[in-house]
Amino acid sequence: MASTGLQLLGFLLSLVGLAATVAATLMVEWKKQYQGKTHRIHEGLWMSCSGYERTTCELYQSLLKLPTEIQATRAVMLLSILLSVVAVLVSTVGMKCTHFLDGRPESKSITTMVGGILFIIAGLLTLVITSWYVSTIVHTFQVSHHLESYEFGKAVFVSWAGGLLTMAGGAFLSCRRCSRTESPESISVNHLLPSGSNQKSNYV
Repeated sequence: MASTGLQLLGFLLSLVGLAATVAATLMVEWKKQYQGKTHRIHEGLWMSCSGYERTTCELYQSLLKLPTEIQATRAVMLLSILLSVVAVLVSTVGMKCTHFLDGRPESKSITTMVGGILFIIAGLLTLVITSWYVSTIVHTFQVSHHLESYEFGKAVFVSWAGGLLTMAGGAFLSCRRCSRTESPESISVNHLLPSGSNQKSNYV
């Protein structure tokens, strides 16, 4: 029961982390800039928005004209989401609360561990690329005029949270030896073997 509870907790954490990663990928406020007190410029991985009280957004037309940090971040975030989706399918097959591979407990445990490792890799990719994206913004902010440079926005924090939750959930899923239960074969053998007290009583 304890192992099943840890698996469910890890799976739920990973799902929340995946949802946060998807939300961060679609958010437009990866970096922001304020010109004056009212004019705002937000740039995301797919579009940019600008305006005063009401902002208008435009999708990026050309991939080749985008800055390197946007191209790289977009690619790695999509890869992270893809790995998480695969991890969801693999973990679903291996979890104890499902009926897949019921006759092969060892294969079922290994499948859950593989799903957890995929979640860990996906979360690590999200954390690394987000941190690199932030470092490029900070570097640009330091070397350029502060009024003309960008600051990182809310999507960065959502992405960090998604990566951490995904890794935490994957860690719970991959820890298959934390609370292993005896296999049905070993339990049946223990019941079939006579206990020491019964053997002694036969000689009395």
